[in-house]
Amino acid sequence: MKKKDIIKSILLEFHNSSLPSYIKRDAVIPVNSGKIISLVGARRSGKTYLMYQLIDNLVTADNSRTNIVYLNFEDERIDFAKEDLDLILQSYRELYPDTENSSLYFFFDEVQNAEGWEKFIRRIHDTISKNIFITGSNSKMLGDEIATSLRGRTLKYEVHPLSFKEFLLFNDIAIALPHDIHEPKKKARILNLFREYLLWGGFPEIVFLPKELKTRTLQEYYDVMIYRDLIERYSIKDHFVLKYFIKRAAESVTKPLSINKIFNELKSHGFKTGKNTLYDFLEYLDNAIIVSRLKKFRKSIAASELAEKKVYFIDNGILRAIRIFREEDYGILLENLMYRELKKHSRSMFFFKENNECDFILDEGIPVQSCYDLSDPAVKKRELEGISAACRQLHAAKGYIITFDDEESFEMDNCAIEAVPAYRWLLEER
Repeated sequence: MKKKDIIKSILLEFHNSSLPSYIKRDAVIPVNSGKIISLVGARRSGKTYLMYQLIDNLVTADNSRTNIVYLNFEDERIDFAKEDLDLILQSYRELYPDTENSSLYFFFDEVQNAEGWEKFIRRIHDTISKNIFITGSNSKMLGDEIATSLRGRTLKYEVHPLSFKEFLLFNDIAIALPHDIHEPKKKARILNLFREYLLWGGFPEIVFLPKELKTRTLQEYYDVMIYRDLIERYSIKDHFVLKYFIKRAAESVTKPLSINKIFNELKSHGFKTGKNTLYDFLEYLDNAIIVSRLKKFRKSIAASELAEKKVYFIDNGILRAIRIFREEDYGILLENLMYRELKKHSRSMFFFKENNECDFILDEGIPVQSCYDLSDPAVKKRELEGISAACRQLHAAKGYIITFDDEESFEMDNCAIEAVPAYRWLLEER
């Protein structure tokens, strides 16, 4: 069968079949921005299904299904050479010759699999339609590279694993605030689900798997990220050193990551790896959206840039695929989770560390501490001293301690400190 006939068959198949079922995500993506919309994010975070949601929204708003051109470039039926890309446009025009080009919406999933995709997308945007949506795999196309390739024509939107509110919807739980977090049965259900979310993370597929398959599936995700997004992409030869570095990064979550210490550990065991290689590994992990770095709060920008940084992982499920957590370690999982959620809604974010420590400084003025359990007096004292020190340094009148389920109010050094359960923080609008 000729390629053009195959493309026509795929286009008609999409137009004549129902969309796969999906659960609505909270993401707000513009559909008529005049820009190429790029959806980027960690593997398995739901980029394709977010495309289906956008398509469904368009059809619901009285757009004809035939005005939508959807192609998944991982479909084994199509293998495009650079000169074949125009066949997509030719095939569509032959199927629907009377359709006005400017009314078309193009959705291209895993577009990086087509050689020469950049010029093709730019040509569509410049001469046919402004309504273009693309996703790309991290192993071949990072968010910054999309922006470079499309030369200012794109708006990038990050697709994250599920928020807790989305996680509840995936578990068929709709929340009415503030009533439901105070109603005993509903609160108990929310708290149990939050514990599950804390332990297994928010990758959409994981929600529906039995417990015995969750760990294995998350380890598969991790292995694919390592081999596709790091080893293959950056041609890394020393796989052991890379895996050791990632394991040490996972063990350092909540503490500043010392590249020097890891370098000395490897050196003492006879591994000849330069410090610059380890810094490169950290950059690669960040680029692939596996980890994210948090800078230390400093009045000087240079001092903040040069100081050791904390490293947090994209999802608790991935973190647990790398290292074992006992119940006494759940505070680490809570801090990793809260970092990810706070970062989504903050313009800037730092950690505070002098004689005392505070986990997060939001927008250069709001101290937030993460503590799983405040029942131990020594732990409570340490956490309060840390956030109080940050309040004094920042002249902040308000601070927060995010807990698993403790609620309490404190006043220290003219700073009102509120302990808030994480599930409440994540569900309430702030």
